[in-house]
Amino acid sequence: MLQPTAEIRLPGAVVLVTGGSRGIGAGIARAFLAAGAQVVVCGRTAPADTELPAEGTRRAQFIACDVRDADAVARLFAEVAQRLRRLDVLVNNAGGGPPGELDGAAPRLIERIIQLNLTAPLLCAQAANRIMQQQGEGGCIINIGSVAGDRPSPGAAAYGAAKAGLLHATTSLAMEFGPKVRVNGLITGFVATANAAEHYGGAAGVARISAAFPLKRLAEPADVAAACLYLASPLAAYVSGALLAVHGGGERPLFLHLAKGEP
Repeated sequence: MLQPTAEIRLPGAVVLVTGGSRGIGAGIARAFLAAGAQVVVCGRTAPADTELPAEGTRRAQFIACDVRDADAVARLFAEVAQRLRRLDVLVNNAGGGPPGELDGAAPRLIERIIQLNLTAPLLCAQAANRIMQQQGEGGCIINIGSVAGDRPSPGAAAYGAAKAGLLHATTSLAMEFGPKVRVNGLITGFVATANAAEHYGGAAGVARISAAFPLKRLAEPADVAAACLYLASPLAAYVSGALLAVHGGGERPLFLHLAKGEP
């Protein structure tokens, strides 16, 4: 298992991970805990205490919040500031959406997907920036994007469009929020979360997808967490507006299959 915190330490840093109680978000939260940070995670539903991300005896704090709701976001950041007196890192991780072609999608579903994957991280970045600008050390915002926002995504058009917008916003906000606040993004590929097999067509589907990547495996949440740790650390002090690909080398282009007569 990858140990992403072996080299990077962030003792005392205050980190907020949206959607951080499970999946990729929980992996990110655990990595920051292992690096010595104080970690807050948020989500719509509170998990059991035993399900909160933990590292040894240290456990993340939880604050309930629907990040699509502007008023709820304002309350979230006010509570973080009140509890911990600062905010050093925001990881905009909350996201997702059901697969399905746009033609049959209800307008309300399209709105909710865009709200979760684009509007919510913008609201959170805005609130985080207001806190970080008042701190001598500033802060760092990391947006978790997707390859769906970097190439065509039939069957996930609304999600892909929202993630494309988030990647664009990352570069724009790096200019708006600098020099005190750095803003970077990750372009994540396929990640082996708890429901990966179901989502990617079972064990055989995961094996086929893994074989198509140069690194011959899906990412682990720890791979995404390691990239977040780097971007939040002093090692990345001059890195802002960057879009770091964490996709195992990327997907093989279609023309390679077509040239060989493969379907």
